[in-house]
Amino acid sequence: MPDNKTAALQYKGHPLRRKDNLIYFGSMADKYIIMLQILDTKKIKDMDVATKVSVQLQLTDPDLKSRDRVVKKSEKDSLYAAMDVASVWLDRALATR
Repeated sequence: MPDNKTAALQYKGHPLRRKDNLIYFGSMADKYIIMLQILDTKKIKDMDVATKVSVQLQLTDPDLKSRDRVVKKSEKDSLYAAMDVASVWLDRALATR
């Protein structure tokens, strides 16, 4: 079994972390991170598939309140669409440093 600390999952060059229905995309060392929250799923055969996903571009500043960290937000009807938007938002936000 691979060591979780060295075998981090990545998507388009940014790390992915999942905790229950939350997926964090990006590094906390950067100025921005994406939080994806799976709001609704449906069963297809024996697998749960996301049908409603909230996407939020957030500042990583720990001194801000959680509601003040949100820069942009949207809802998508699939995890694929949410990851597509998340990737663009994160790349653009990190490019404007």
